[in-house]
Amino acid sequence: MLNNPLKTLTKKEWLLWLVSLTVVILSNLATNDLDLLTLISALLGVTALIFAAKGNVWAQFLMIIFCILYGIISFRFHYWGEMITYLGMTLPMAAWSAITWLRNPSEENENEVAIRTLNKKHIIGLTISTVIVTGIFYYILAWLDTPNIMFSTLSIVTSFIAASLTMLRSSYYAVGYAANDIVLIVLWVLASLENPAYIPVVVNFAIFLLNDMYGFVSWKKRELERV
Repeated sequence: MLNNPLKTLTKKEWLLWLVSLTVVILSNLATNDLDLLTLISALLGVTALIFAAKGNVWAQFLMIIFCILYGIISFRFHYWGEMITYLGMTLPMAAWSAITWLRNPSEENENEVAIRTLNKKHIIGLTISTVIVTGIFYYILAWLDTPNIMFSTLSIVTSFIAASLTMLRSSYYAVGYAANDIVLIVLWVLASLENPAYIPVVVNFAIFLLNDMYGFVSWKKRELERV
């Protein structure tokens, strides 16, 4: 699974990846105040999502780097919930996912992770842990006087669910991240109303949403072929 992931991309995936990169670059260059950190993190994020759609473990390695950069971006706007979520939760969960993906390659294609169907035990455990994590993080965000706390809390919920489903190797991981993308689009639209420099971040997550939707379709197709 540590082979060159670019060799596994289809023509359609190459097109999606390159178009996504182009839109991200142009939207960031169109602003008067170019933020290289935002641009680099977005390019890494888009690439990670394309590799994730293929079930390739390199997606998790790139996600670790993305979490660090996005945490810094969130810190600058005092989005403590985003910073804590990505550095304290999504990053270690991405590292854990990398380990589980490496240990569970697909029998049909060793470059892809094996997909697992969730059972009742997984669903109950995920529900209970989500409630606990949400409660803990909400009080932390309230204590930090986090802007737009309701959306920040919702972002934590969707991020935790998405990261958990990624570790569990479920095709619904992409649905979790798509939901998180929608929440983040709202969060950064609110931030952009105060500072237009954050408009590229909104565009970045809109592109992430498109790629996550493709990821779900890709995993579901592979899951159906396995049956």
